[in-house]
Amino acid sequence: MMSRKVIVTFAVVFLAFLAISEGMSLRSLGVEQHCRCIQTESRPIGRHIEKVELIPANSHCEETEIIATLKKKDEKVCLDPNAPWVKRVIEKILSNKKK
Repeated sequence: MMSRKVIVTFAVVFLAFLAISEGMSLRSLGVEQHCRCIQTESRPIGRHIEKVELIPANSHCEETEIIATLKKKDEKVCLDPNAPWVKRVIEKILSNKKK
């Protein structure tokens, strides 16, 4: 019969493993647990954009987020999804994907 110390040690190690793996599971899949954009840019910066990432609303963030990577600085900027110029950029990207 196993001693009480061995059983307790096994239980502690097992619970620690579960806690660590559970805490890492969403991050390792690339899922953010909160909104990325705190502030958004509404001024036109279209010619400085290299790449646009569209993140739909989900259980962690109620807002659709649009994150643009700028050409020169490789800086990421959150764009205001309600700004007219941003809507045009998104429409253009979506129409190019359909072609």
